[in-house]
Amino acid sequence: MKPTIALTKGRLEKQFLAFLQSKGYDIAPLTDKGRKLQIETDDFFAVFAKGVDVATYVEHGIADLGIVGEDILLEFEPDVYDLLPLPFGKCRLAIAGEPEGPRSFGKQRIATKFPNITTKYFRERGKSVDIVKLEGSVELAPLLGLADNIVDIVETGNTLKENGLVVKEEMMSISARCIANRNSLKLKKSVLAPLIDSFRIEEAAI
Repeated sequence: MKPTIALTKGRLEKQFLAFLQSKGYDIAPLTDKGRKLQIETDDFFAVFAKGVDVATYVEHGIADLGIVGEDILLEFEPDVYDLLPLPFGKCRLAIAGEPEGPRSFGKQRIATKFPNITTKYFRERGKSVDIVKLEGSVELAPLLGLADNIVDIVETGNTLKENGLVVKEEMMSISARCIANRNSLKLKKSVLAPLIDSFRIEEAAI
C-alpha cells in the first residue's frame, strides 16, 4: 500500500518537488500534472491543497503525511504529529508597518492573517492589541488607515519595501514541516519509514 502525501500548492509545492528530485525521486508525474489535484507516482499518492487544508487532510487520515508551512501549525494547531523541519520554505513572521508609524506596541490595531499567533505573541509580552483579521494583502491595512501595523510572513522583504513598509520586530523564524497522521504512524510504519527516513537526511543541516 502506497502512502499518501498532501502537498501545499504553490511555492512550497515547487520547493518540495525540487527537494524530492535531489533525493532521487522521479517527480515527472508531479510536474506534468496539469490541473489534476491527485497524482500517483511509483512511490506514493500525492494530493494538492491549500496549506490549512493539507493539515486537515492529514488530521483526518485522508493523507498519511503532509508538507505544510510551520505558520499553519502554529495558527490552527491541528491534531497531527509534527515530524521534522525541512530545508526549504524558510521565512520570518514579523511585525511591520510604515517607518513613521507607531513603534511602541500598546493598544494598537494589528492587521494579520494569523490572529491566534499574534494574540498569543502580544499576550505573552503583556501587550494588549486589537486584531483585524484579513485574508488578502495585509500590506494595504496601514496604508489605508485600517491598522497601525501588520503581522505577516516575510521572505525577502520586497513586498514590504515596494509598499513603503519596514520590519519593526521579528517574531519568529519558520520553515516547511513534514507532518503525519498519528494513526498512520502506527498502522503504516513499515510503509512510511523509508519515505520519512529519506527526508531526515537533511535534518542535521537545518
